[in-house]
Amino acid sequence: MNLTSDRVRSIGWATVLLVCGALTIALTLRVNAVKSQVHDTEKRIVWVQQDIDFLQTEFQTRSNQQALKQLNDLEFGYKAPVAGQYIEGERQLAALGKAAGPGAPEPIRYANAERPVSHETGSTLLAMVSPVAGATAAALPKPAVNASDPEREALERDAAALSKRLARIEVAEAGQQ
Repeated sequence: MNLTSDRVRSIGWATVLLVCGALTIALTLRVNAVKSQVHDTEKRIVWVQQDIDFLQTEFQTRSNQQALKQLNDLEFGYKAPVAGQYIEGERQLAALGKAAGPGAPEPIRYANAERPVSHETGSTLLAMVSPVAGATAAALPKPAVNASDPEREALERDAAALSKRLARIEVAEAGQQ
């Protein structure tokens, strides 16, 4: 087999290209491995930074709690509740109540569904009670009204007619509007 110089040169160049290609592939793999390590290190740095932030927040919270405790001890003197301070039920709560002192307002009473008939007006509505005088509106003295005032009489007639119209419920037909 005769190897000519052109053939040797082409084999040499092919060998050089193969070696360069192998080195390029090896270098690319090494670069990717380093990039992966850098990425993992960056992830660890972010994790450590988050951990540092968490610990700083925890430290500040605990130092604030310590400062609040010192302020409480110095200024206010509040103490945490103990088991003996809790009550067991409604009876024990009621036993803690005090009798109303002289001049104390009456307890607030809630309306119920029953409507007693008022003897004075014959109405089922509850009587309006003045918070100042404590008397019903019917028992309070009426202001002096001039009986000869036609404008006032017209207003009273209109009010009576309006109350009669509003007290009546009329069902409209579907076609009427």
